[in-house]
Amino acid sequence: MLLAVLLIASAANAEKPERFVLLQSTTSTQNTGLLDDLIPRFRSATGIDVRVVAVGTGQALKNARNGDGDLLLAHAREREDAFLAGGFGIERRDVMYNDFVLVGPAEDPAGIRGGEDAAAALQAIASHEAAFASRGDDSGTHTKERALWAAAGVDPGQSSRTWYRETGTGMGATLNTAVAMQAYALTDRGTWISFRNKRGHAILVEGDARLMNPYGVMLVNPEKHPHVKAEDGRTFIRWLTGPAGQNAIAAYQIDGEQLFFPNAKDDTGAAPGS
Repeated sequence: MLLAVLLIASAANAEKPERFVLLQSTTSTQNTGLLDDLIPRFRSATGIDVRVVAVGTGQALKNARNGDGDLLLAHAREREDAFLAGGFGIERRDVMYNDFVLVGPAEDPAGIRGGEDAAAALQAIASHEAAFASRGDDSGTHTKERALWAAAGVDPGQSSRTWYRETGTGMGATLNTAVAMQAYALTDRGTWISFRNKRGHAILVEGDARLMNPYGVMLVNPEKHPHVKAEDGRTFIRWLTGPAGQNAIAAYQIDGEQLFFPNAKDDTGAAPGS
């Protein structure tokens, strides 16, 4: 009799749905280990788990547009604004930022080392036909790269399969390709800090204002997709943009280097806790 009761209780518990939200996120937040640090803190504070789908921003936006998720964490502001304007997302909040950097081999065949003008650096790479590895995956990083090529007045697609190679993969895999090819690449700084296969590659160009890389979080619109867990999604947004989440982001480091810088604002425009 006792065994039967235990089996019934076990079955009831197994059928009880786990409380969680589904987050469509960029690869950089996952690959750097940031979400692995933040999510257990959030789960401990709220009892809500966060399941992550880490893909390029373009795919994350597509997934969220289709209702495959409760939340979106992205880093392509113009595309995020278009997503919001289309009614697919609501309640966007700034979360954090870092920056993009151009990395390349020690030999630096295009001679861009120490520059602060990203477009000029890309012009030099193109004129030298120096190898360049692009994600080519419609991600936030790829979106930024295309904007910089446009600013440089260069269409690298015309050189595809020669000096310009689109990998169609995430940032880590693209950096591995760049290292193997002795090629240049654009990457977010957080992924570069956490990347372990640098060999002779190093940051060669940084500091251009166009290389800023802000991240935002928003709720997938429950009016378009009624299954969205709006209440729990808002709880995650409040935690991430509140003092606990912002302090955790600021404290996250690898080898003593901070990867992301919190920049959430409350409804008055002030930072949390200020």
